[in-house]
Amino acid sequence: MQPLSSRERAYNFNELANNSFDILVIGGGITGAGVALDAVSRGYSVALVEKADFASGTSSKSTKLVHGGIRYLPNFDIALVHEALVERGLLLQNAPFLVNPVAFVLPIYEGDKHPVGMPFTTPKGIGLNRLLDAGLWMYDGLAGRRNISRHHHISRQEVLERAPTLISEGLKEGFIYYDGQTNDVRLTMTVLRTAARSGAVIANYAEVTGFEMSHDHITGAVVHDNIGDQQFTVRARHVVNATGVFSEQVESLTGHTPEIQVEPSKGVHLVLSREQLQLGDDAIVLPETEDKRILFIVPWESRAIYGTTDTGTGDLNHPNASQDDITYLLKYLNRYLSVNVTEDDIISTYAGYRPLVKPRQKNASTAKLSRTHAVIESPSGLVTITGGKLTTYRRMAQDTLDLISRRDSMKPVHPTESLPLQGSAAWPLTQHELQKRGTSLGLSSSIIQHLGGAYGSNANAVFDLIEQDASLGQQLISDLPYIKAEVIYACRYEMAMKPSDILARRTSIVLEDRERGQGVVDEVTRLMAQEFHWPSTEQQALMQTYRSNIQNQVLAEKH
Repeated sequence: MQPLSSRERAYNFNELANNSFDILVIGGGITGAGVALDAVSRGYSVALVEKADFASGTSSKSTKLVHGGIRYLPNFDIALVHEALVERGLLLQNAPFLVNPVAFVLPIYEGDKHPVGMPFTTPKGIGLNRLLDAGLWMYDGLAGRRNISRHHHISRQEVLERAPTLISEGLKEGFIYYDGQTNDVRLTMTVLRTAARSGAVIANYAEVTGFEMSHDHITGAVVHDNIGDQQFTVRARHVVNATGVFSEQVESLTGHTPEIQVEPSKGVHLVLSREQLQLGDDAIVLPETEDKRILFIVPWESRAIYGTTDTGTGDLNHPNASQDDITYLLKYLNRYLSVNVTEDDIISTYAGYRPLVKPRQKNASTAKLSRTHAVIESPSGLVTITGGKLTTYRRMAQDTLDLISRRDSMKPVHPTESLPLQGSAAWPLTQHELQKRGTSLGLSSSIIQHLGGAYGSNANAVFDLIEQDASLGQQLISDLPYIKAEVIYACRYEMAMKPSDILARRTSIVLEDRERGQGVVDEVTRLMAQEFHWPSTEQQALMQTYRSNIQNQVLAEKH
């Protein structure tokens, strides 16, 4: 299996500095990862650099859904919904261990006027359920042969059986429809690993600080190694800017006025106890808010994810849930649920910025901006891909590479449509074998299930580590399925360089743990130190940095 260790990272820096590439991708979120994989699959030589850790921006801050975007139907964004539903189907096919179908309960209440954010209504809301039914038929139809399962109407009684904490007063009936769920960071890491296996040279903590130009045309990028504190130039025939909400900043490094305007829109989520909400395996759609948002409560391992908001901008590098965001979300949760949820019940919060492509007219609401992506060429030759959503990352990458193929007078081919992501091989059979092997190693079924869902067939490499050292099978936190072997695996195979890379991204401990990883950061750092031979002073500094960052985030939520 392709190692992506710190040694590999150092080797990659040497490769980046001393070779010329066909394509340099800037940005290690899901979009950049997708572009790197599509490019290398078409036979291009590819480099990818990310200024922080992989998936450390918006790609780790989603609602963890692979969905068509049911809220775009009422706005008649038919093309966007169709594109996303096709991509949902391809992801279920190409990454079966990472994407799981989930049923959504959509309750209908007396007096609802704008369910699922409908921009129009009917007199007194009469016949709205028929309109919704028609919309859901369209949703199923747009997915075509790749549809997960058809939606259906359910009685008031069945709504309450499936979602027992929904308030019953005024509840009339409901619908069930289906979408997909994923772990956004694991998906990003899997796409990156698949690209690296095919020859892409990737590095995290590698920041583009400027461009090398010849006759006003980009020929390379100046890159700063933010860990080793060295600088070098990566030369490439084509440079792709896949930096999401930072697209404009990166484009301005060319010295030209940016071609695009990105309107960052903040989405905030709360992580709650699944047990407290009595949430089964179905997700719940909260039917209506005053500002016509759509809010989801989604089961996620032992937790529930609830969100999202759509508000303006702030510090792009450190998005936080504000007190206003939290109050807004709790207001609607307590309006529709019979259990009273307070701020004390929140396990964690997270926020991220969607890179919405901004229209030229002023005063447009970010909630109304479409999520359609745009591929834009700047006079310098820089290609920028922005907009879109997690679900459509593959299509965004394909459209970007089609532009580059045309530049190179080559006929575009689309290899990623049927390309299984690493870890997917013979999945149902592999899943069965992982269960057997994990049981023989003495692991609980919840840990085995978690490892299969996070790594697919690569979970065997985690099992290999436990075979060599049985203590690595121990859980890091007693009520979560993460084990010590995953720390070693992340260092050797996923380029984890800091404790936060493991606690916040290679695992989701920072979201799922009430202490946000502060109780286990010492152990994680100790395990990493054995791999990296860190002196005790460096260990102490890394642990302190992690704790102060978490404390700052918690403080920001109080304001």
